[in-house]
Amino acid sequence: MKKITFCFMALILSLTFNPLQSAAAANVVTPTSVVATVPAEVTAAINRLNEIKDMDKSNLSGAEKRELRKEVRSLKREVRSNNRGIYLSLGAAIIIVLLLILIL
Repeated sequence: MKKITFCFMALILSLTFNPLQSAAAANVVTPTSVVATVPAEVTAAINRLNEIKDMDKSNLSGAEKRELRKEVRSLKREVRSNNRGIYLSLGAAIIIVLLLILIL
């Protein structure tokens, strides 16, 4: 009896998800080339970060190393602040997926 119930549930689930996949495949949109313009301040900050990374820091004093660390932190903050992305935690993503499953 359990085997028949399991097979029946698998059949129902497979029939449920097939139309959704075929509808999604029909609405495929080809992506256009999007050129993301990077502000000049960000490119300058990234170039400076690369310069600091390539520097030989073995002959610097402690105070100079501390100043470099402060500069790196401020440059990273500046680069992150110019990024206009949407950040979504894993928990929020799971909740959104569960809500979509319940709604559909």
